[in-house]
Amino acid sequence: MHFNRLLFCAALALPALGHALDLRSRDFNDGGALGAQQLYQGFGCTGGNRSPQLAWRDAPAGTKSFVITAYDPDAPTGSGWWHWVVFDLPAATRSLESGAGQADGTALPAGARQGRNDFGTQDFGGACPPAGDKPHRYVFTVHALKVEKLDVPADASPALIGFMVHANRIGSAQVTARYGR
Repeated sequence: MHFNRLLFCAALALPALGHALDLRSRDFNDGGALGAQQLYQGFGCTGGNRSPQLAWRDAPAGTKSFVITAYDPDAPTGSGWWHWVVFDLPAATRSLESGAGQADGTALPAGARQGRNDFGTQDFGGACPPAGDKPHRYVFTVHALKVEKLDVPADASPALIGFMVHANRIGSAQVTARYGR
C-alpha cells in the first residue's frame, strides 16, 4: 500500500504530457534534398536563393516569440555556416512562406527581423557547399522563446543571437535537408 501511494504521488508531480513542438516544410522532406530554389546564387552555385516554406505547431505554453535558424554544421570553417536567422517572430506566427527570407523583409510578419548570416547579408543565403564535398546538412530550427523580443543590435552576429536564443528558449524543433555538388 505504501508503494502505491508513492506511485500516485509521483504521478501527480509529473507535468501534463502534450505534443512536442513540430517543424515541417513543403519544400523538402526531413533528411531529403534541397531543391534548386533553396540553392545560393553565387560562389559557383546557381540557384533561386529562396528560403523554404516552414510551418510549425504545438508551441509550448508560455511562448512569446519564435526564432528560425538555418545552419550548415558541415561547412569547412571550423564553426559551421549560418544561412539564415529570423527573430522576433510574433507568438501567433505558425508558418513562413517560401521566399520569406528576402532582403527587404516584406514577406515576414510585422516586427520580425533578420540577423546577419555568414554571407554578410541580412536575408536567406542558400546552400552552396564546396564542389566535391560530401552532401552537407542544412538544419532548420524553430525556437520557442519566453520573451517577445531579443535585445540585440540590428547588426548582431548569429553567435550573439544564438546566445540570446539559448538563454530564453523553452522549446525547439528541427528539420534537416541535404545538398551536395
